[in-house]
Amino acid sequence: MKKNQQNLYNKLIDLFTQYGEDDYRVKGLRKQTTVENSHGREERRVYYCIDVPDDDEFKGWEGIRTIGMVYRHREQRSRTGKVVEHDETSFFISSLPAKVKTLSTYLRDHWKIENSQHYVLDVTFSEDASRIRKGSALEISGGFRRMALNILRQDTTLKESIRGKRLMAGWDGTILDKIYAGFHAA
Repeated sequence: MKKNQQNLYNKLIDLFTQYGEDDYRVKGLRKQTTVENSHGREERRVYYCIDVPDDDEFKGWEGIRTIGMVYRHREQRSRTGKVVEHDETSFFISSLPAKVKTLSTYLRDHWKIENSQHYVLDVTFSEDASRIRKGSALEISGGFRRMALNILRQDTTLKESIRGKRLMAGWDGTILDKIYAGFHAA
């Protein structure tokens, strides 16, 4: 959950702070811990979820059944050998039952997709370097980038990387036509 729903975000912070003060020994609160070693770093994730409390703050969220928190602690050695640590806490709401193992799998899968797509968009389309800021142009251009990425991923006419396909289509209109025609045929 992002901070764009400030009241809900603050309510979740308050609730999980209270749960933490009770050492997370709250009736109905479920917990799962995972540890992953990858790319020279160790990431420990602690997932908590609980049925939505009977509270007016949650009444406006139709279908909400579960609230939760994910705490992530990452350690990575720098090139100089120094251990760099990073901590992050995020909150979520769900219409699913408060089954922590199921929710943790869904959350992890969501972030795998989000991270892989963001990486490709940034490397291939330089999304992070975009200076577009006016009105809804940021959302519109992001939508076009994602659409282009999906079209390039579905293309089977070229044996190239996404970046290579994009460059070749920009240089040669016939290649662009083949990619686009292949997308329409699918």
